[in-house]
Amino acid sequence: MKLDEKLINNIKGFLDVHEGKALYDIALEASRYGPCLEIGSYCGKSTVYIGSACKKNSGILFSIDHHQGSEEQQPGEEYFDPELFDHETSRVDTFKAFRKTIEAAGLADTVVPMVCNSEVAARQWTTPLSLVFIDGGHSYEAAYTDYNAWAGHIMPDGYLLIHDIFKDPEKGGQAPYHIYKMAVASGLFKKLPLINTLGVLQRYNFRDIPHNLQK
Repeated sequence: MKLDEKLINNIKGFLDVHEGKALYDIALEASRYGPCLEIGSYCGKSTVYIGSACKKNSGILFSIDHHQGSEEQQPGEEYFDPELFDHETSRVDTFKAFRKTIEAAGLADTVVPMVCNSEVAARQWTTPLSLVFIDGGHSYEAAYTDYNAWAGHIMPDGYLLIHDIFKDPEKGGQAPYHIYKMAVASGLFKKLPLINTLGVLQRYNFRDIPHNLQK
């Protein structure tokens, strides 16, 4: 399945095209071995990149988002979008835009929307995942919760991808960078090159873990 660049360019979101193509390429490899999962889909830009790769392998993408907007997307905040505000409920609602994106991309049989907080979805989760993409709330609490809830479900050789990695606090929030450093320090993941602000980590297979970390 080829990426529909025109469709992707018209989807609201904050994902750079190079980051998006990296998501596609990594998911194309990972989804051959098991399902993928993303936390924070917003209007579906990242979902189309990952989901298109999954569809090519007859795979599945679980997409978790409460669809009420993150902290910085609320009224009066920097990334508030009035087009995504539901005046009937008096709150942000991105689910309508998300569903429209998935249908337009032909991914209704590939993407499984999970409209809830990520820790709720993780409570009784047992399926190993080939890829986890974290791009949910950017507070320390939200980012840590997403990492803590899902990193352990990544299969050996699977990928942990974290968006919005800014080493310089003046360029962006530090919560994603914080959990990125936690993942590296855990000894469970191999650090691969950053792609703009996309952190790429691959879970070690036991045979590949450095001997000093096997104790």
